[in-house]
Amino acid sequence: MRRGGPSVLGIVLAGGEGKRLMPLTADRAKPAVTFGGTYRLVDFVLSNLVNGDILRICVLTQYKSHSLDRHITTTWRMSSLLGNYVTPVPAQQRLGPRWYLGSADAILQSLNLVHDEQPDHVAVFGADHVYRMDPRQMLQQHIESGAGVTVAGIRVPRAESSSFGVITPASDGRRVERFLEKPADPPGLPDDPEHVFASMGNYVFTTKTLIDALHRDAEDPHSVHDMGGSILPQLTERGEAQLYDFGTNHVPGETSRDQGYWRDVGTLDAYYDAHMDLIAERPAFNLYTRDWPIYTHSTQLSPARFNAGGIAGESIISAGCLIRGQVTRSVLSPGVRVDPGAVVQGSVLHDNVHIGRGAVVRGAILDKNVEVPPGATIGVNPERDAELYTVSKGGVIALGKGQRVP
Repeated sequence: MRRGGPSVLGIVLAGGEGKRLMPLTADRAKPAVTFGGTYRLVDFVLSNLVNGDILRICVLTQYKSHSLDRHITTTWRMSSLLGNYVTPVPAQQRLGPRWYLGSADAILQSLNLVHDEQPDHVAVFGADHVYRMDPRQMLQQHIESGAGVTVAGIRVPRAESSSFGVITPASDGRRVERFLEKPADPPGLPDDPEHVFASMGNYVFTTKTLIDALHRDAEDPHSVHDMGGSILPQLTERGEAQLYDFGTNHVPGETSRDQGYWRDVGTLDAYYDAHMDLIAERPAFNLYTRDWPIYTHSTQLSPARFNAGGIAGESIISAGCLIRGQVTRSVLSPGVRVDPGAVVQGSVLHDNVHIGRGAVVRGAILDKNVEVPPGATIGVNPERDAELYTVSKGGVIALGKGQRVP
């Protein structure tokens, strides 16, 4: 935070393997996966923190982190004159020759970062969600409440509760009464029985509370050493946890349609659906507001070009693309080429994908450098697609980086 206000250190948990996003995570950490044409997933949390004046940020990495480290170090350069920084921190094995046992253990092994900064509060945020949030509003509630930890929650249908940590608030609507990790059948909210509060994976800690909780957790031989599975239940039992309702958060430039938008894009279907949210005439999530921008690295490429009758509708077309075929309801990253007679419908194409003459691609996610030969089809023959490619429960076809298309 700025001088005169509370000091806050941001810690971003970016070590997730992201198995449910395979094959997109076969060669990179989940937070490094491309989103929305030009962004990486990690850009959303970093933009929220920076826009909210949290300007000293450590990104804890572990799994296949090279592309993530490179993106952070080349993109997120802060003013060293003012002592601000965004820095990737790999697993350091400070407590012995072992990797992180869980997200709580990752912070425990990196407590030197906290001791060096000596902040009043620590904001621990996840790295792989798509949303806008002003963390200052959550921090203000945390300070005023005197809680040891404040956890951000969002209302989700009760039927989806098994995918999230579920927060049961006390009668005052603030104190956390119970914290259940991915329960099968939790009780609904008193004012909305068909919904529950799901944890967004964003926490604000008073520094002493965080350090004490991590040391207690490290001494528990039965712990899974996870923030949601271990630390939050521990602090809930001690009466130190409070809920922050994400629905009350407002950012400049929001619309009635995208206020409160948050998506966990941890599966291929969720990742695909979040892209489709971007391209509607009134998008569910608006990438184009300048009042609360999402920052990323801008590649030095020529503007997109349309030749030979090439057209695109209801789509995002990034710089460096050459469109000579037909593109509809799709998101194209930089350098994509679509040759004459080719058709791309309802698809997400990453950097430098090449769709050959007369080829058809429907309902697919193609990672970078995939070459679709002339006349080939993806998304036309379901049985053949299932034999050759990864197909999600919802029928989305996914090809990994450079995967060969017969």
